[in-house]
Amino acid sequence: MRKRVLLLSKSSRQRIVFLIKPSPFTFLMSPFQTPSLLLLFFLRPASANSIFWQVNNAGVGGANVNVHVLKAQIAEAGAPTDISKIMSDTYEIVEECVTTNYYGVKRMCEAMIPLLQSSASPRIVTIASTMGKLENVSNEWAKGVLSDAENLTEEKIDEVMDEYLKDYRQGSLEAKGWPKVMSAYILSKAAVMALTRVLAKRNKSMIINSVCPGFVKTDINFNTGILSVEQGAASPVKLALVPNGDPSGLFYDRANVSNF
Repeated sequence: MRKRVLLLSKSSRQRIVFLIKPSPFTFLMSPFQTPSLLLLFFLRPASANSIFWQVNNAGVGGANVNVHVLKAQIAEAGAPTDISKIMSDTYEIVEECVTTNYYGVKRMCEAMIPLLQSSASPRIVTIASTMGKLENVSNEWAKGVLSDAENLTEEKIDEVMDEYLKDYRQGSLEAKGWPKVMSAYILSKAAVMALTRVLAKRNKSMIINSVCPGFVKTDINFNTGILSVEQGAASPVKLALVPNGDPSGLFYDRANVSNF
């Protein structure tokens, strides 16, 4: 019997079904635990309390978008050419972005890891973005904290996010060297990638990785992406189904391992 893996995107209301080879696992969907957060759980029929894989997909853009300018730039050049003319934000918007994209993933991992520990092959996949790579974190202090994998902790990641939000409130983003455009999205995804490293180091029995699914056509980018939803979902599903012994604590740009 073929197994179906169902992914549900809250923002786009799109459903994607993957057919997987025969397996002793079934699945449980719980898509709306936090804003825009997708949770995909697989359970053994013999034990309804044992969760075996968890895929987190929390994503809001953290900015107001001028859709007319966005589409005009794409029509002219094939891609956005000046994001500063497309995006604007407020403190409330960036706070929501950080809360959803980073803290939503963090809190769900905290809640689900105890259940995942009963699995013989537990997996966590966090959905990140190449925009969250350290090369895009222009604040040198924050970059130094997040790049220090050996000494990285959740408390240090939280400190970076708190400092960013404080500087935003005080109007000192530019003076402190934070990203000028889509700063909340960049920082929140950088935090998710850092969290993935911390969780992987702490939970040696699990395989915990982060992935950028690519520029996918969804509501978050007003369907201006270049990949279908099915294409975007392929890499997270693949990472959720890797065999025991595969690497943990890595960041993937779609199917390929990438630097943080």
